[in-house]
Amino acid sequence: MERADPGYSFRDLNPEAGRFRDDVMAGLSRPEKSLPPKYFYDARGCALFEAICELPEYYLTRAELSLMRLHVGDMARHLGPQCALIEYGSGSALKSRILIGALAPVAYVPIDIARAELAATAADIAREFPRVRVRAVCADYSRPLALPELEGLDACRRVGYFPGSTIGNFTAPEASAFLALARDQVGTGGGLLIGVDLKKDPARLDAAYNDARGVTAAFNLNLLARINRELGADFDLPAFRHRAYYDEKQGRIEMHLESIRDQAVTIGGRAIRFRKGETIHTENSYKYSVREFQQLATGAGLAPRACWTDSDRLFSVHYLTVAQ
Repeated sequence: MERADPGYSFRDLNPEAGRFRDDVMAGLSRPEKSLPPKYFYDARGCALFEAICELPEYYLTRAELSLMRLHVGDMARHLGPQCALIEYGSGSALKSRILIGALAPVAYVPIDIARAELAATAADIAREFPRVRVRAVCADYSRPLALPELEGLDACRRVGYFPGSTIGNFTAPEASAFLALARDQVGTGGGLLIGVDLKKDPARLDAAYNDARGVTAAFNLNLLARINRELGADFDLPAFRHRAYYDEKQGRIEMHLESIRDQAVTIGGRAIRFRKGETIHTENSYKYSVREFQQLATGAGLAPRACWTDSDRLFSVHYLTVAQ
């Protein structure tokens, strides 16, 4: 599907629905069951995540917004004028609006797997910034992806934007692979502005992913509700509970869904058995020191150029360029 006007276009490159089924069945067939976190974001998942970002325990969004507002002028100077801004996982584009306002890019290319939210956000950005050409792409940005929406803008310098600490959802090899993919997409002379959550007191991390209102638990369990709705499964949601904890040795938060009893779930006529206490691993959220992340970026062929943190050093934003 493609819809276009002089300043706005929307192209749907999202894979067929069968990939969701394949990924779910593959993950639940492993000895240690898991599901990809990218599937959290159906319409209800997006709404729940927006609610998470407002929670008092969830420091990440407030910390990132504070440092963006304080340092966006300096960031814009590093990115440079007349660039094409490619955002990976745009969501509601809350932080992107701050950056676009300061940067005034020639084009903005939001990429997201959540079709409805992407369409709404991209249309809003096009109205809010009429001088910026908005080229929305519905796709899985973690996979190799051509960007035909940049045809005619080849002379523009490309800069990638990956806010919100989503890089932490990847293991180190996966993060390195994504950084290399983004490096190739922005090309020679390009750059990447990326949000990275910093290592901190484990108690603060645990609280952020186990909020008192249970919104994060609802977000986690919604993944099972989506599988029920879209794949005809029969997960009994009250028979699973949210678990999240910080593994200091791995440097990551782990999120799981734990079966509270022995049970079997049917998906497409196939029974998946769970023992009491067995979990589905739904997400990792790796935390880095500034040095650790810069070493990771350097290994992926990117050169660290600048780093900004909030006043409490909870969160960081890094500017990287493609190494010559």
